[in-house]
Amino acid sequence: MAFPPLARYLPILDWGRRYDRGKFTGDMVAAVIVTIMLIPQSLAYALLAGMPPEAGIYASIAPIVLYAIFGTSRALAVGPVAVVSLMTAAALGNIAASGTAGYVTAALTLAFLSGAILLALGLLRLGFLANFLSHPVIAGFITASGILIAASQLRHILGIEAEGHTLVTILASLWAHLGEVNLITLLLGVTATAFLFWVRRGLKPLLRRAGLGPRLADTGAKMGPVLAIVGTTLAVWAYDLDAKGVAIVGEVPQSLPPLTLPSFSPALLSELFIPALLISVIGFVESISVAQTLAAKKRQRIDPDQELIGLGSANLGAAFTGGFPVTGGFSRSVVNYDAGAETPAAGAFTALGLAIAALFLTPLIYFLPKATLAATIIVAVLSLVDFSILKRAWSFSHADFAAVSATILLTLLFGVEAGVSAGVITSILVHLYKTSRPHMAVVGRVPGTEHFRNVRRHEVETQPHVLSLRVDESLYFPNARFLEDQLLRFAADKPELTDVVLMFPAVNEIDLSALDSLEAINTRLDHAGIRLHLSEVKGPVMDRLKRSHFLDALTGDVFLSQHEAVLQLTHTNANRCAASVGKLASSPDN
Repeated sequence: MAFPPLARYLPILDWGRRYDRGKFTGDMVAAVIVTIMLIPQSLAYALLAGMPPEAGIYASIAPIVLYAIFGTSRALAVGPVAVVSLMTAAALGNIAASGTAGYVTAALTLAFLSGAILLALGLLRLGFLANFLSHPVIAGFITASGILIAASQLRHILGIEAEGHTLVTILASLWAHLGEVNLITLLLGVTATAFLFWVRRGLKPLLRRAGLGPRLADTGAKMGPVLAIVGTTLAVWAYDLDAKGVAIVGEVPQSLPPLTLPSFSPALLSELFIPALLISVIGFVESISVAQTLAAKKRQRIDPDQELIGLGSANLGAAFTGGFPVTGGFSRSVVNYDAGAETPAAGAFTALGLAIAALFLTPLIYFLPKATLAATIIVAVLSLVDFSILKRAWSFSHADFAAVSATILLTLLFGVEAGVSAGVITSILVHLYKTSRPHMAVVGRVPGTEHFRNVRRHEVETQPHVLSLRVDESLYFPNARFLEDQLLRFAADKPELTDVVLMFPAVNEIDLSALDSLEAINTRLDHAGIRLHLSEVKGPVMDRLKRSHFLDALTGDVFLSQHEAVLQLTHTNANRCAASVGKLASSPDN
């Protein structure tokens, strides 16, 4: 049996012990299908990243093997993906010209930095930091990125030169070169795009009507990009279309991934650090969401911190084998899962298939038109565009709507780095805004029960001398003063008030700033002749309060339940009233 700490960092030692022939069969079938799908995808995403076509295949070999060793997902397929490829192109566009040696070196360095960041976060168990990028913001960023990616590929469909990393600059560049459109390229590109859109909806029903089973028909439908590549490549070769201006992939080296070295220039590393950090965060969030979704279907567990290590290792592998930043892809992972992948070994078998393709099949794609690869990208990314998130965010939370809108607009107008940065900042600001104004409710007892509910929502019983205030958020420095202001405002509206009870069922944490505010509340209420009480305080919170002098100075008591607090305070106030009446009756003046 593996030594536990080693097994934690090497999940292969866990699932590898139980590997058998049945799992091997499922993994091999999945690997064959994913390999066929991944070849055109890898070429297309290399084109999107501004890299040579073979870099897409290189980025899908060593990274997949390393993830199989260090990753925890049984179905996640690692490699180039659309959003990360776009972010790579945006990060490198101002450093070197696409296609140059300097550009390739910068891409290797970007992958190295991304891998180092992910690995460090995993070893330090800081995977929770990705939670600060909210789902609505991620959805907004992916939607905007899908539009940018599709717009950036129109130049290959039209057969013209164009550039830019924002929607405005891309469209302006396309417009400026519109008179240079190559009609043959346009025909190929539009035909391939239309075919791929039809494949997504029409090929599977056609195959089912032809007698294929559901699984085979589904697998066949996913081979649409391969059919488009074969058809258009044959057309270019047969009619010598490259001589008529159709841009083709050209010669691709027949070799395994080379050993490469990223640059360790301090200037380049510092210039690429922020883009690498953003790529790491987006790549991890996209990957972990896919991995957890697929794992839940088989009741498997994903370890986010180990996923960081797995993805970090994959990116380091890409950096030293001629690739560029990678992460887990949604479409290929779903295909991997549906095809029957049982373990990460399916990824290793996929890497073997890609290695064979790199050695023997690359001459077959010499005449592959770049317009077909662009069509593959466009069809893939437009499925990511989802403007319904705006409607859902508006109806659910205006703050989330503002975050999504800002992310989409800034990504489209200023590029992916600005969009991601705005998304992270907006997510944090929305969180701080919400927690800085915690929900608090004056509560009363539901008649005939021991339950206490909001006086604004329910018919409840209250006592004029007792204010019961429920705090629905942990107390820390952004909201401590808000609690103080709100409580004193409520108290000022009840001149007959003698007791205030703070209900803490939802308070999981109290920091030093909040403790200072509680002490200030206690003092100010005491000066007004009002006692402060607490009820339903959780154990960890009470432990922290006991380490301070607050409980010694508290003018009231700490009650186990709100019902107990109200019963005792009502009884105490009744006794006080009776005593006051008795004193008044025995006065000599009476």
